[in-house]
Amino acid sequence: MEESDDAEILKAALAGDRDAFATLLQRHYALIHGLAWRLTGARADADDIAQDVCCILAERLGDFRGQSRFTTWLSAIVFNACRDFRRRRSAFMRFSDKLSVLAGLTRGPDGRDAYDTIWIESAIARLKPELRDTAVLVAAQQLTHREAAQILGVAEATVSWRMREIRRLLAPKDGQNK
Repeated sequence: MEESDDAEILKAALAGDRDAFATLLQRHYALIHGLAWRLTGARADADDIAQDVCCILAERLGDFRGQSRFTTWLSAIVFNACRDFRRRRSAFMRFSDKLSVLAGLTRGPDGRDAYDTIWIESAIARLKPELRDTAVLVAAQQLTHREAAQILGVAEATVSWRMREIRRLLAPKDGQNK
């Protein structure tokens, strides 16, 4: 595929031609997905990132100024999407680890297997939104109860109560293994 072939399709896509945009995506999807797969090492992650990049491309296509090849510009978008994906995943993993310690499930990083991570992610997802928001601000963002209270628009005592409630809800039940 030649860059010159993309010029007319790109011009039409920029003018709002949906078919041209679809053609542009079809032509470059292998590049998008392949690069994401190589950068993440996981097909499932590459699938998610490729989908995100297609949406980003729809929003940012007008930003392409032709100062580089289209594939170079597109590769930069994929690279940035992968970097953002890893950052989000890393932040969530740190949050999961902190919340696990906070809930008394572990005594800090000790090489627990993926089962514990999956369990804590599931437990977090099941929390009521106000509890989940509080846990994210206190455990993941490491804000004080006072700072979290200001952001949430509640009393500091409410944040303290919510954190106790989170610990209670996530603590292993009697008879369950940690």
